[in-house]
Amino acid sequence: MKQIHNSKFIIHDSDNDPLHGVTLKMMLVELLEQYGWEQMGRAIEIRCFIHEPSIASSLKFLRRTPWARDKVEELYLRWKLEDSEQQRS
Repeated sequence: MKQIHNSKFIIHDSDNDPLHGVTLKMMLVELLEQYGWEQMGRAIEIRCFIHEPSIASSLKFLRRTPWARDKVEELYLRWKLEDSEQQRS
C-alpha cells in the first residue's frame, strides 16, 4: 500500500486493495446470496458453514480464525473476478 505523506496526515492509497471498504459481513452476505450455505460448505469445509450455519456464528468463527477468513476472502475475490470478466464478455 502506497503512503502519501502530508504535513499533518498519512494518506493510504487503497486503489490496489480490492477488499478496501468491504467488511467480512458484507463478503459473507454476498457469498450467501450467490452460493448458499451448502455450496459454501463444499468450497470451504468449515463447521460453521456445514452444521447449523448462521451469519452470526460464521462471523464469530471467521473473526477469530485467520486461515478460515483468508479462505473466505479468496472465494470472494475469485467470485468477483469471474463476475467482472463475464460482464466484460
